[in-house]
Amino acid sequence: MIHAPDLPLWATILTALFLLSGAVITAIGSFGLLRLKSFYERVHAPTLGTTLGAGGVLIASMICFSALQSRPVIHEVLIALFVTLTTPVTLMLLARAALYRNRTEGDEAVPRDFD
Repeated sequence: MIHAPDLPLWATILTALFLLSGAVITAIGSFGLLRLKSFYERVHAPTLGTTLGAGGVLIASMICFSALQSRPVIHEVLIALFVTLTTPVTLMLLARAALYRNRTEGDEAVPRDFD
């Protein structure tokens, strides 16, 4: 059930490029999670890495299955839409919750609210 021999050379090269670039971007975001110091710095790197990395993997999937089935396969667009919409919203909710917690604890390193 391996369909790799049926894939044309141009589709194989494009799929490999997008898949590897997506994996590398996701790995860089994961390393940013480990390497950065504060919570506010840490929350940003995986968000970008996840969004851009998933985009590369989804484009690779669309190219591969479109070439195999000889028709456009765009189911992955819905996945990309959901990832693109939910990841930044989650980042904002986590950052606001941490900011609220730090302000109520009286942390002086956090900027004060300008109401």
